[in-house]
Amino acid sequence: MILPILSIESTLQKGRGVFTSGDIDRDTIIECSPVIVMTQEDRQLLDRTLLHDYIFEWGAGRKQCCMALGYVPIYNHSYRANCEYMMDYDRQLISVKTIRFVKAGEELFINYNGDWNNAKPVWFDVRE
Repeated sequence: MILPILSIESTLQKGRGVFTSGDIDRDTIIECSPVIVMTQEDRQLLDRTLLHDYIFEWGAGRKQCCMALGYVPIYNHSYRANCEYMMDYDRQLISVKTIRFVKAGEELFINYNGDWNNAKPVWFDVRE
């Protein structure tokens, strides 16, 4: 399920991102997408490819990884995200929910740390 008012658009600095063409209330599930779960060995291979930037750590021990389908891999990172994502390991789903009111035309962001307000530098900020 992807909210019909969402679309993938070009951004000036980050390539592509997910945007909304309509207002979205706080605590609205905007996407619920299945994932493809892969092993720790698969992750080691994926970490050597461009897909490294689009996969999520998966499972209680975070030893597996997953590729989310839908728009989930396209949401850009922000330490001041307007959305958060939740992982359902049993049902193999990632859901994205707004954490505040989002105006039409805004880009939707998640925090790649997992918690929407976690300010710990993410891997690409540490690398630079």
